[in-house]
Order: sequence, then C-alpha cells, then structure tokens
Amino acid sequence: MTNDVKEIFGSAGAPPAPPAPAALAAKVRTLAPSMTRSMQRVAEAVADDPAGCAALTVTGLAELTGTSEATVVRTARLLGYPGYRDLRLALAGLAAQQQSGRAPAITTDIAVDDPIADVVAKLAYDEQQTLADTAAGLDTVQLAAAVTALAGARRTDVYGVGASGLVAQDLTQKLLRIGLMAHAHSDPHLAVTNAVQLRSGDVAIAITHSGTTGDVIEPLRVAFERGATTVAVTGRPDSPVTRYADHVLTTSTARESELRPAAMSSRTSQLLVVDCLFVGVAQRTYDAAAPALSASYEALAHRHRATRRGP
Repeated sequence: MTNDVKEIFGSAGAPPAPPAPAALAAKVRTLAPSMTRSMQRVAEAVADDPAGCAALTVTGLAELTGTSEATVVRTARLLGYPGYRDLRLALAGLAAQQQSGRAPAITTDIAVDDPIADVVAKLAYDEQQTLADTAAGLDTVQLAAAVTALAGARRTDVYGVGASGLVAQDLTQKLLRIGLMAHAHSDPHLAVTNAVQLRSGDVAIAITHSGTTGDVIEPLRVAFERGATTVAVTGRPDSPVTRYADHVLTTSTARESELRPAAMSSRTSQLLVVDCLFVGVAQRTYDAAAPALSASYEALAHRHRATRRGP
C-alpha cells in the first residue's frame, strides 16, 4: 500500500474524539515546539490561565494574545478540538479541576548551584509530570490497535537510535520473555535490510522523540511499503515518521533545559508507552505468556542467588 493510499483510507471514518480537559496541558507541552510563534502564544495562554481564557470569545483571545481569530481556531484544531467552542468547554473543565484542588503544572529548571536534595525533588517532579502528561494524552484506541497487531505478529522489529535505542531494546527484551519473536535495531543499515524481509502479519515500531530521525524513518518506510503493520512512538504527532505509521502513540516530555536534555524526559515517557504495549500484549496472550515468563525466571534464578563462599 502506498503512502497516498494510506492517507486516503486514513481520512475515512469518524474523527478522533477531542482530548479530555486533563489532557489539554499535556497536549500544549507536546505540540508547542512544532507550532508557529503566534500559535504558541495562544497555546501558552490557554494552558496558563484556562479559567480566564474560557471566558473569552475567539475575538477576545485573539486580542489577548496579539494574534488573529484564524490563528486561535487553527490552534484549537491542532490541539485536537473541532473548533474554538469545543476548546472553551475543555478550558472550563480544566479550570474546574484546578479549582477543586488539583495542583497546577509547574516545571522548575535545575540550576548549576542547586543542592543535590533540590535536584532530586525537581527531577522527581518532572518525571511524575511527564508520566502524567503521557498517560493523559495517550490515544487508547491507537494503543489497543497496536497491542492487537503485536499479539498476533509473526515477527516484530523495533527501530531506535541513541536514548530511543535503549527503549527499543527494553521492548524487545520484554516481548522475548513472553515467547514472541522481536528484534531491536540501532544500526540503520541492518534495520533496513531486516525491514525488507517484513510482510503482512509482521510489525515494525519506530521510536523517535523528534519524529525526524532519518535512521529510524527509513526502515519504517520500507516496512510500511512491504505491508507490515507500522507503529510510531513519538513526541511529535505531526512529524515525518507518522507518514509511514498505521498507529501513532504520542509521548510527552518535561521542558528541556541545559542540565536536562530532551533525551532524559523523552525516555521516561517512551518507557511508559513500552510498558503499556507489553502489558497489553501479555494480557492478550496470557495462556502462552505466563508459562514463558515463569520459564525465563526459573532459567535465570541461579544467577540471582547469593553464592556461598568457603572459609
């Protein structure tokens, strides 16, 4: 199936449901880096003051942010809402949640002279926020479809480089432990040569936070063209990698800073998605997965026992 055909069929059916109010802030954090500056101003305004913006008309929000009504509407649609009216309803819901006692989302940068106790506290907060944002923004329909494909796959290839390559290895190790055939590829040449062998009934997964990593996109494209079911795990749902993905699983990250590169927070959210995939597959294949897990534990148990030393 060509990409053009995929886009035609992908546009059919009912549009996805707008994100819940709790997912709005996560959506803003995820999509803001890929927005134009004017759209960023709108997105930041609604995330910072949902109650205030919920009371504004589209004209009022445009004036507040120094943009246009068209920009406000485009921003609402990019965030997943059919129009500004739907965004206002979500803002009102988010404001109500915050007023009921939910703590506002605040990301604190780590300074060079921060005491180690503060570093621990700030990193822990950012990790928690990243996980919460990813969970809130994860499309469970897409997730369930990916789980179904993995559970019935003849073979699964996972592509990732750098920090994402570690996540790819984590997923394949999990799948192998429940008796499924899976391979992680960080070498781009090896990834493509393996992707050529895939066909219908196989699964290929690309893990890339930016969604622009060529070494990951190329093998996914080859797998897609060979008829495999393709999945993209990315922080940018409108990035190039998604053109070759049947299913897109969006991750979130904490704000990048000098002492906290994107690779750290993106890996946290990617690992959550990987765990969701694995648990979902283990549920679907429980009768085979449970004995396989027990067998792997027993095979490795002697390596974890303390060795008694002689005198």
